[in-house]
Amino acid sequence: MNLSFFDQFSSPSLLGIPLILISMLFPALLLPSPGNRWVTNRLSTLQLWFINLITKQLMMPLHKKGHKWALILTSLMVFLLLINLLGLLPYTFTPTTQLSMNLALAFPLWLATLLTGLRNQPSASLGHLLPEGTPTPLIPALIMIETTSLLIRPLALGVRLTANLTAGHLLIQLISTATMALFSTMPAVSLLALLVLLLLTILEVAVAMIQAYVFVLLLSLYLQENI
Repeated sequence: MNLSFFDQFSSPSLLGIPLILISMLFPALLLPSPGNRWVTNRLSTLQLWFINLITKQLMMPLHKKGHKWALILTSLMVFLLLINLLGLLPYTFTPTTQLSMNLALAFPLWLATLLTGLRNQPSASLGHLLPEGTPTPLIPALIMIETTSLLIRPLALGVRLTANLTAGHLLIQLISTATMALFSTMPAVSLLALLVLLLLTILEVAVAMIQAYVFVLLLSLYLQENI
């Protein structure tokens, strides 16, 4: 029984070929394709309004120099948002429950922000490792602590996204299994569990949206430190 709960997190395959790439590229089909007209339909208008809203929220705390990252950060936000929400549908696979994928997204972008800071303002970037006014005996320890906290940022980004989505999927499966098992013996308890399942599903929709936003927002804050 315990193994079946975690089967939903294993990468699907067909004839030995992993299908995770298809599940990652499928959300792109939901995006509007460019056309000759300014406004095509209400759905495209709503999607463009939502993308503009995301871009404004992400670029607001950034310096003007960081606005060149708007396309990367907005695309990542929409990509994570669609994958997280589509993963809540029945009989689907959520690629963002894989720690390897989240680290593959977090590490290169974090490294790009770090290298941007080292190239543009090396003194200020290295100055973050040692706060001003630090007593001399504490300098080696603080440098080690700040360096560790800096290097652990991409790991924290990937683990946070993976842990939140994995925990939500497990809770949904556990409560749905209990609802079906108790339906024949204790219908009242089963209906109560069904109500909890509906509320948890609404919560997971919110968590899927918030985690995508937090992932990209933290990357934008790391970028702000280095520009």
